[in-house]
Amino acid sequence: MGYFFRRQKTKSDYFLGGRSLGWKPLTLSVMATQLSAISFVSAPGFVGLREGGGLKWLSYELAVPLAMILLLTTVLPILYRSGVVSIYDYLEQRFGRTSRLLLSVIFQFSRAFATGIMIYAVSMILQSTMGVELWQSIVIIGVITVIYSLEGGMKAVVYGDAIQMIIIVFGTILCIYFGLQYIGGIQGLVSQVEPERLQAINFSSVGTNGEGFGFLPMVFGGIVLYASYYGCDQTQAQRALSAQNPQQLKQMMMANGLLRFPITLLYCFAGLIIGTFAKTNIEFMNAIPDANPDWMIPIFIINYMPHGIIGLLVVAILAAAMSSLSSTINSLAAVTLEDICRLKDKKLDDKNYLKSAKYIALFWGVVTLVLSFYAGDIAPTVIEAINKIGSVFYGPILALFLMAVFDKRLTGLQINIGLLSGVIVNLYLWLDVPSLFWFWWNLVGLFVTISVSYISLLFTSKQRTPYQPDNSVNTSPILNTKDIVILMSAFVAMIAIGLAIPNWLS
Repeated sequence: MGYFFRRQKTKSDYFLGGRSLGWKPLTLSVMATQLSAISFVSAPGFVGLREGGGLKWLSYELAVPLAMILLLTTVLPILYRSGVVSIYDYLEQRFGRTSRLLLSVIFQFSRAFATGIMIYAVSMILQSTMGVELWQSIVIIGVITVIYSLEGGMKAVVYGDAIQMIIIVFGTILCIYFGLQYIGGIQGLVSQVEPERLQAINFSSVGTNGEGFGFLPMVFGGIVLYASYYGCDQTQAQRALSAQNPQQLKQMMMANGLLRFPITLLYCFAGLIIGTFAKTNIEFMNAIPDANPDWMIPIFIINYMPHGIIGLLVVAILAAAMSSLSSTINSLAAVTLEDICRLKDKKLDDKNYLKSAKYIALFWGVVTLVLSFYAGDIAPTVIEAINKIGSVFYGPILALFLMAVFDKRLTGLQINIGLLSGVIVNLYLWLDVPSLFWFWWNLVGLFVTISVSYISLLFTSKQRTPYQPDNSVNTSPILNTKDIVILMSAFVAMIAIGLAIPNWLS
């Protein structure tokens, strides 16, 4: 695919696929990055074995349809129609270069670091289950991914992700099928599963007493988290900017809002089945290291699946890792090159732009792989830290984009003060209020950033220069009432399914 899609002529061809991509491959690509190798092994491990785990993992998905409504009625249509390659370019148009560079730097280094940790984690799984050396698995995953994403640009990334997503889903279905054979089918699952693992939705916890996964924080904090991730993170937003037209963009985001839950439900069902098998099979249970349920799926694949299927499922894990890495490389290159051009106030012709893009993509590929080699000393604590760091920044970042779209009075001075305040408050909550579930940080950061920005406007209004909007950009909505009803219905259906599962399996 890298060879087939190698002929690009412009930066839009390389970073946005020439804006010729339909909603179907884009949807699969986005989900392949989100439902990655870590999800393929960690979600079933959490559901099936982890202490305090179970189907509460499904509550992570509740806010996704609501976040799609928020994005499609606010940020994404404006970003798409503005014609930018880097979404942080839009922030510069509204608030100045400082705001753009601040968020751009945060994105580049945090995303490269997080992806390096993910590649390391997958490599450790392959090393422990198949005897593949750590450096060999990193090289296999990294070099091949760098080559095809470097040559083929966004089209190779998207179509590669689409194929990888199909492999992952098929692999999960195979795990469910063979797992059921070992425990005696659905009846065996019903009779042997631990009842406490069947609770998917928890209305009793509000996330303020040290408990997580309560309904309110997962919904309200989740709306902010997912809206910020899908609309204000370059790796995801770049896929949206690659759509053929606003209608394809809408269909892609709606499909993501509707299909993520069924796929996650497959992961969770696999976890229930294989976790139940582990609890009733001493040999299997003893093969899983204590306090490391993430090894459950890889050990099950290697020891309890037929030959041929084993190879396919190991490919599924590799494919999931590659999908995350390829999108990261392309997005990092897009943001870095656009920033460099801005800093130097320099416009490159198409030939030199594409040449520079591939050099920068190679640079970020190497950086990410190097971080993978050195992740071993920090992985046990950093994986948790990365998840929390995301929630420190997601709320303030979404606030910036919302204010950029809705209020033309604000300038860079006010929103930078607001951004800094939102991040500082979230850091305080992290360090001094451990009883507050970290999903709430997303909502707190959003409101603090917006509030402080408007308070700052009262004291600095005389220093501002009114923003002159580009009236040529179409601001008409792309989401109609029917679409909103569909997404809201999906949200209600998720709650209904979550509440019904304990009755179905008891």
